[in-house]
Amino acid sequence: MGALVWLASYPKSGNTWLRAFLHNLLRAPARPMNINEIDSFTLGDSQAAWYRALTDRAPDQLSPEELAELRPKAHRAMMKAHPDSVFVKTHSYLGENSGVPLITMDCTAGAIYVVRNPLDVVLSFADHFGLSIDKAMEAMARDNGVAAPTERNVSEFIGSWSMHVKSWTQRPNSQLLVLRYEDMLDTPFKAFGRTAKFLGLEPPRARLAKAIRFSSFKTLRSQEDAAGFKERSDKSRRFFRAGKKNQWKDKLTPEQVRAIIDRHREQMSRFGYIPEGY
Repeated sequence: MGALVWLASYPKSGNTWLRAFLHNLLRAPARPMNINEIDSFTLGDSQAAWYRALTDRAPDQLSPEELAELRPKAHRAMMKAHPDSVFVKTHSYLGENSGVPLITMDCTAGAIYVVRNPLDVVLSFADHFGLSIDKAMEAMARDNGVAAPTERNVSEFIGSWSMHVKSWTQRPNSQLLVLRYEDMLDTPFKAFGRTAKFLGLEPPRARLAKAIRFSSFKTLRSQEDAAGFKERSDKSRRFFRAGKKNQWKDKLTPEQVRAIIDRHREQMSRFGYIPEGY
């Protein structure tokens, strides 16, 4: 039985990319891992199956209080999935719901948090959830933001972008690694090398390079184009949409840029996301 290592992020910030990298690094497959098997390696804390095993109620019909009662039990069940560390994806903010922590600390070994510029997140968020950019901006500003339950997933309590980022990163912790999406793009060997080191690994450069290559956006998108991706939202045409930074420069109006910065300035400033002139 292994303790949980959380792979945390606000939605559409690079969590799936990180999961793909870890799968390819730790399993070292001869060819890129199948993206539709990624949830067998990195679990999801909102996956309905974990809660379905604990109750006769349909997971998407659980009240917030019922879900809160089951969550630590589900997390303890996840610890039995693998004998060593168990990687678990989460979009929950680091806080409580109905008086119960969303992240069960006595099950936890550590966490990797991926943060991405909200000026770009809003574009992917809008596409994934089938929203206009203005509606996506509103959703990302809600401190009570919740991803609605489905047949596959229970509710996720995500809060606003700023609330989410602050909750996970405001206190330095030796058991927490914070990665910027932009650094994963610009300096992958450094960013993913830090990830391996955080996990106590020292992979040969060739193995690290292969894991980076096997989890590249080009590779992930080609797999989705060939066979689909079961985590794609039914509101969007594809999950792996662009995989770039600074798309906002061509997609957002100056008014939208200012509105996002005004709402999220404190956390954006911490991570170097305030454009010159704003």
